[in-house]
Amino acid sequence: MPAPERRPLALRSRRVQRAPQLRVLARFHSRIFRNSRDVTIWTPPGYGDPRRRHPVIYFQDGQNIFDPKTAFGGVAWAAGETAEKLLRAREIVPPILVGIANTGVHRIDEYTPTRADYDGMDGAKLRSAGDAKRYARFVETELKPFIDARYLTLPGPRTTSIVGSSMGGLVSLYFGLWHPRVFGNVAALSPSLWWDDRVALRDFARLPRKLDVRLWLDMGTAEPGWEVAQLFRDTLVAKGWTQGADLEYREIAGAEHSERAWAARLPDVLRFLVGRER
Repeated sequence: MPAPERRPLALRSRRVQRAPQLRVLARFHSRIFRNSRDVTIWTPPGYGDPRRRHPVIYFQDGQNIFDPKTAFGGVAWAAGETAEKLLRAREIVPPILVGIANTGVHRIDEYTPTRADYDGMDGAKLRSAGDAKRYARFVETELKPFIDARYLTLPGPRTTSIVGSSMGGLVSLYFGLWHPRVFGNVAALSPSLWWDDRVALRDFARLPRKLDVRLWLDMGTAEPGWEVAQLFRDTLVAKGWTQGADLEYREIAGAEHSERAWAARLPDVLRFLVGRER
């Protein structure tokens, strides 16, 4: 894929584009956090026809989604190329993909739903600010309205998805928990369900009723403590989610906790979120 363009985003395209386009909105400012982050937007072939609108998929850790130069360990998910292949095979409807970059040292703060202690990369004892609720509000009230105003989107919950892996998978689950009328599809790849003594399991177990949210949940069997995903799946089923209907649960034999493993699962994730059979 050609290098992304770093230029101001125009209002909705006035011409139909033949090839997919990747643009970087540099330093998108958040009034809520008083900080900035890059946002990368991929539009599909054929985008620009004002008579046609598109579902939107938002990705956490946006640095890792499109470009190996910015991805952790140099391994990107190649989301644009993957979507293009599925489009050529007529397996998905044409989506808009939006990668939301994390903010580096504040990533854990923004992706965690509670304040809790954790071990840093160097073994240091740290404590999260538990800012996930504010982060979800930033995406809901600042970024999503910006995208909907400037792109040909289908803005409803059934056509709005949020995707993440690891801590990004954890916070994506909470997007669905807190804002089910905005984010109607959630894909959590290898979510960090261990966080704060498995607080996500407790929070979903307290739901008075099942949410109107479609959930993708997966875990690799080579990931430490992977069996917690089975417990979370059981929690969801007990609340009314149904495997094969509004829940897709998968255990990937031998898969590790890595960008490469998540990239390999992306085709099936996209089929779940925007597949033509839906």
